[in-house]
Amino acid sequence: MLRKIRITLATIMFVGITLLFLDFTGTAHHWLSWMAKVQFLPALLALNFVILAVLLLLTLVFGRIYCSVICPLGVMQDVLAKLNRKKNKYSYSKAVSWLRYTMLGLMVAAFAAGLGSFVALLAPYSAFGRIVTHLLQPLWRLGNNVLAGIAERADSYTFYTTEVWVKGVSTLVVAAVTLVVVGLLAWRNGRTYCNTICPVGTVLSFFARFSWLKIRFDEEKCRNCSLCSKNCKAACIDYQTHTVDYSRCVVCGNCQKACKFGALSYTHRPASVKEASAEGDAKEVDKGKRSFLLSTTLLATAALAEEKKKVDGGLAVIEEKVAPHRQTPLTPPGSLSANNMAKRCTGCQLCVSECPNEVLRPSGGLMTLMQPVMSYERGYCRPECNRCSEVCPTGAIKPITLEDKTAVQIGHAVWIKKNCIAVTDGVECGNCARHCPAGAIEMVPLDEEDEDTPFVPAVNESRCIGCGACEHLCPSRPLPAIYVEGHEVHKSI
Repeated sequence: MLRKIRITLATIMFVGITLLFLDFTGTAHHWLSWMAKVQFLPALLALNFVILAVLLLLTLVFGRIYCSVICPLGVMQDVLAKLNRKKNKYSYSKAVSWLRYTMLGLMVAAFAAGLGSFVALLAPYSAFGRIVTHLLQPLWRLGNNVLAGIAERADSYTFYTTEVWVKGVSTLVVAAVTLVVVGLLAWRNGRTYCNTICPVGTVLSFFARFSWLKIRFDEEKCRNCSLCSKNCKAACIDYQTHTVDYSRCVVCGNCQKACKFGALSYTHRPASVKEASAEGDAKEVDKGKRSFLLSTTLLATAALAEEKKKVDGGLAVIEEKVAPHRQTPLTPPGSLSANNMAKRCTGCQLCVSECPNEVLRPSGGLMTLMQPVMSYERGYCRPECNRCSEVCPTGAIKPITLEDKTAVQIGHAVWIKKNCIAVTDGVECGNCARHCPAGAIEMVPLDEEDEDTPFVPAVNESRCIGCGACEHLCPSRPLPAIYVEGHEVHKSI
């Protein structure tokens, strides 16, 4: 019964979070965004103490069910482990404590140093988000496009075609490497990643030692057949000494199912024999390690497709736009500042996946690797959209109303004379001024004393909000004649 309940709940969470990252229509987040917000690290970064308290309480009562039910990367490991159909493939091994505490310490140090890219590499929920967004979502979109083509031939518009493109090469590589590493570890050894590398698992392991409900042995019924150890994907059951390392047990229920003698039970009653400590032996938990884990938790809380060529009327090939070099990267409205983004973003790619205007993409910079930045080659940040602020689970992009968004200045437009076709080709344009939603651009004569002088854009920086409509719609190629320079700290206008 325990195993069936766990599998049912894990399936619901896994499918829901996967759909949240796959969805590009803007509907899933209305129903499923809470699944991202109940993840441990996002809740920690958002300083959502209610969710943190609930997760810790669940761990103190039930053990590490977070890792086997709520965490999508944990559930994914179970799915990948199933691909190895060899029976009785696991065995007991002692905890690699030095590696667990080292990885947790490195993550805390990264928080303190503001190295968001390193934190993003270790965050389990974010790793899963990158895998789905960059490896699975393109396939999802291709499937949608096939259905859209079939529906169009039947005069139905139930589906619509969406563009498939690589949002970030560096993040794609990170996602692929993560999938290979985690997949191989899961296929060969089950929950090795959870119990040796994942810092969230390490933090929860401390509380799991004191859980009210535990897997316990009945020595009178046990025949030392070793089936429990051979089916324990966490490698935490020593059948010879009848002990369980509760710091690594994820309460999957596989041991109970494998036991033919009913010697294992999930109960709160005191064990009749000694129980293993966090290190896999009967020694008392070292007080220094307890202090270390508690201090790190508090510190972390405080610190916290081939591309289609576009043609003009079917006649002339239009050269693709190239992103201009920005001195200061653009971060989405609601992120407050580049510093807030760097401290709280885990690079999960949910905002990138959900952006309907294809403005957000992962950064390739070393210090901000995989964190979202804005660029306007494919679209611009429309005033009527605030989806990224609605789905962000960490507080890196805080919720912002549409009314407030129109008054937030994330950057300002800059005109480049040498790129402007009004100057280089002597033609009338004014595209940037016509489409500026803030009315921050007007066309003025380049030379007031010359009657034949071209009209060029003049930017009122105090009114510009940095939405990028001017940059996106500028016909100059490959570099736009007007682009948006970001602000380190966002302003209100």
